[in-house]
Amino acid sequence: MISTSDIKNGLCINYNNDVYKVVEFLHVKPGKGPAFVRTKLKSLTNGRVVDNTWPAGHKLDQVRVERRKQQFLYKDDMGYHFMDNENYEQATIDEKLIDNPKLLKEGMDVDVLFDSAKDIPLTMELPQYMVLEITYTEPGVKGDTATNASKPATVETGAEIRVPLFINQGDKIKIDTRTASYVERAK
Repeated sequence: MISTSDIKNGLCINYNNDVYKVVEFLHVKPGKGPAFVRTKLKSLTNGRVVDNTWPAGHKLDQVRVERRKQQFLYKDDMGYHFMDNENYEQATIDEKLIDNPKLLKEGMDVDVLFDSAKDIPLTMELPQYMVLEITYTEPGVKGDTATNASKPATVETGAEIRVPLFINQGDKIKIDTRTASYVERAK
């Protein structure tokens, strides 16, 4: 059991007979009344996101998770398939349990979270930043940069990202995988 003061992003808890991961939290101390913790939780079994509020000091049931390095193999109608690099066992994760699945590239290493007690895969986490190549984008028009304008671009995984007008086809860009947004041009 943990207290609401121990809540942090990425924490996994049992709530309403389901396993949830804390996506966001905010500790609120109003001028009048008791403190409370407002959270946004994502179900690791069905991908649903719920908002919840607990009074300060409330006890929660923490789920022990194990983070394992796995290699992304392929996607089919059953889901996304990953292989453990040490014992070569394969695990399948449903698409709705993965944040930004379109950024996955075959052969890349990712972290897969497993429930330690049941040894089942819960979710997959991409690295925070990835470098991908632009496979298609319209050329930027000269003089079109009066404001912070952007244009759509397709990266090598097939995902579409908004990029600045000076980015061209064949450029490599750094992407923030949490928001699927452009960060900078990669060297």
